[in-house]
Amino acid sequence: MAAKAQPMKKRRLAERLGAQEPVPAAQEDVGGWAGAAASDGRAWTVSLALPGSIMDNALTQELRSSLVGQIARACTIFCVDEIVIFSSEDAARSGVGGGNSRTDGSVFMARLLQYLECPQYLRRSIFPMHPDLRCVGLLAPLDAFNHPRSNEQCPYREGLISDKPARDQGSYAVVGLQKEILVDRTLPAGTRVTVRMPDPSAKGGVGVVVPPREPREKMGIHWGYSVRMAKDLPAVWSECPFSGGYDLSVGTSDKGDTRWLEPGYRMPPFKHLLLVFGGVEGLEPVVESHPDMAMSGVDTESLFDMYLNLCPGQGARTIRTEEAVLVGLTALQQHTRRANAAPASTENEAVQQCEQKFKKLQQKKLGARG
Repeated sequence: MAAKAQPMKKRRLAERLGAQEPVPAAQEDVGGWAGAAASDGRAWTVSLALPGSIMDNALTQELRSSLVGQIARACTIFCVDEIVIFSSEDAARSGVGGGNSRTDGSVFMARLLQYLECPQYLRRSIFPMHPDLRCVGLLAPLDAFNHPRSNEQCPYREGLISDKPARDQGSYAVVGLQKEILVDRTLPAGTRVTVRMPDPSAKGGVGVVVPPREPREKMGIHWGYSVRMAKDLPAVWSECPFSGGYDLSVGTSDKGDTRWLEPGYRMPPFKHLLLVFGGVEGLEPVVESHPDMAMSGVDTESLFDMYLNLCPGQGARTIRTEEAVLVGLTALQQHTRRANAAPASTENEAVQQCEQKFKKLQQKKLGARG
């Protein structure tokens, strides 16, 4: 009876759904591009720095990979543009959870972060097989905008220059479509590029190789993150890739202040923001273990423009770094966007402006009568 009832249920369901029109494939393929492309460009950047020693707390390959996956997901969700991994002297001396057979924590984290940021259709060509990548299949995909699907129409795509020769000028690039596309520049095979896609309605269109920052600056699309390694905490600033360096740095600690919670608080505007997170014990041990900073007696708070406690009233004695990253980025998201938004006139300011104009008009009328 159960076997006969099942086809009947399927038939009835098909009859009910038969009157409904199917959704066109073009609408399904849009995804989140429509909302992302509708926003304005974003000239400012957010960088996140954290110590590679946090990997020492994870004892197995699976736990180490999962930790990196959580950080990569958080940075993608909150549109972090650069991740800096710095080494700390206390971790190098202690060798917690170490072993000659394990890759250094900073190197392991950098390799997995770069792998996860790379679109799936380019990974085999860019990343050779390595023991550190053994558990990446267990991690959740980033599903970022620079990881487009094969049936998705999008203004930009990440590509890899192939060895297929072009007839005249340019190069062929693999961009995750069924066929390779021709781009406007002649580049060596194996070069990763960001391609502005040609108009799909035009036949024989040529893609344009652009800087990776163009999707962000022109359309406000978060186009992945870059990964940088620093030998110590001071090198996070000294090796900054942006011209002029970081104009606003924020240190996070349970000893920081909570002024960001005050009503009407506004973070100062910036071009390049740097958020620095410490290990399980915080940023203070990192500074104290550095020979130069310890000798000069540098106070940790004095290293930053702002020193904030982004999780006041915590119920646990310590917060793991991967948890602090998610909590901190959540807390600061509205402030970072508001800091660089065009200042809008408040209602009080508008009322004051109207009152001033009205007074000027009254004065002019009185002067004309006199």
